[in-house]
Amino acid sequence: MLHTSDFDFELPTELIASHPLERRDASRMLVVRDSGVEDKHIRDFLDYLRPGDVVVFNNSRVIPARFDADGHEITLHTALDDKNWWGLCKKFNKINIGDILTMTDGTTITVVDKDDESGLLLRFNCDNVFDVLGRIGKMPLPPYMKREAEIADQTRYQTVYADPLGSMAAPTAGLHFTPELMAEIENRGAKIVKITLHVGAGTWMPVKTENLSEHKMHSEWCCITPEQADIINNATRVIAVGTTTLRTLESAARNATGGARVAPICRTTDIFITPGYKFRAVDVLLTNFHLPKSTLFMLVSAFSGLDEMKAAYAHAVAEKYRFFSYGDCCLLFRKDT
Repeated sequence: MLHTSDFDFELPTELIASHPLERRDASRMLVVRDSGVEDKHIRDFLDYLRPGDVVVFNNSRVIPARFDADGHEITLHTALDDKNWWGLCKKFNKINIGDILTMTDGTTITVVDKDDESGLLLRFNCDNVFDVLGRIGKMPLPPYMKREAEIADQTRYQTVYADPLGSMAAPTAGLHFTPELMAEIENRGAKIVKITLHVGAGTWMPVKTENLSEHKMHSEWCCITPEQADIINNATRVIAVGTTTLRTLESAARNATGGARVAPICRTTDIFITPGYKFRAVDVLLTNFHLPKSTLFMLVSAFSGLDEMKAAYAHAVAEKYRFFSYGDCCLLFRKDT
């Protein structure tokens, strides 16, 4: 039985990318196969495409979900409805249910509930939460960047194809793509499908239990339309850009019948993929490098093998690849056992 500590690895802090490269398509790409690893660049992604492939992206747009209220920094992560959101707060214990906090533009929020895992349940006393956040909110950069959001993050911590608002973290594998690179995907005979998963706190929340079966994933809303499911089900191969895309596809695979890869879905998912999981929808995965002992490193280890991923990450460290959200990426091929 695998435990959380089995997914640990050494990572020098200087390899954590705190800023993006000047060009989106300048990132390096480590190709991981059964035969070993190859050092490539994201532009080489095109060379691995075949006619009939379907490349699936997550088009969720990041909300400027971090804001200050009465001296408290709060980061929203999950919406219950238009007015009520769960949010994380650094001074969680100093806030009580019933407290009314004032945001920097004068908007008030009421603390409705508290939870050790989800944080504060907040009711916004305004007509449109997104309008307020658009005025005063900041991009919710992950804590490991150890810096405040800058003006450039408003565009660079967002994919070029982002559409529906809803994420509190970027689907970061998509940050490497330019409009030109995406156009070339279709020129190579592959199709593009843009599905949606609104990324929540579970993406980077640490696993606090040693026993994997005791870890509870946060739910995230996702959607694949019937038209998109038809295209995916007729693919020669399905290539997922990002772990959020893969999690959506594999969630949709649970409802598929008659040999289809996926079924249409519009619901929440809390799918937690660890080694031993049998993949039904995805053949190839493009993803960034993930944190030690994280649910995402567990996912890629399930996809390509734990020993293979540890060896690949050791190579990436030795070759000074850039890690995490603004870092480089790797192209993984499913290991069937």
